Amino acid sequence: MEVHFTPDVEKKLHDLAAQSGRGTDDLLQDALAGYLDELVRTRDMLNSRYDDLTSGSVKPIDGEEGLGRLKAKTNARRNRSA
Repeated sequence: MEVHFTPDVEKKLHDLAAQSGRGTDDLLQDALAGYLDELVRTRDMLNSRYDDLTSGSVKPIDGEEGLGRLKAKTNARRNRSA
């Protein structure tokens, strides 16, 4: 597989390889593996939440209501630590 990078990304990769003493191929393998693992976890979480919504085990809330709840929690925490 061949991957092309912009010059600035390629420079960062080579600089990191030089600093770490690892090869660019190894760095890219590790970075891509970590990214793909995170992508799988995110996809699994989204699928699970979608299943919860479609099964009715959780009820959706309006965006404004959700924002209001978040603001109330934030204000409560700020006031508690003051």
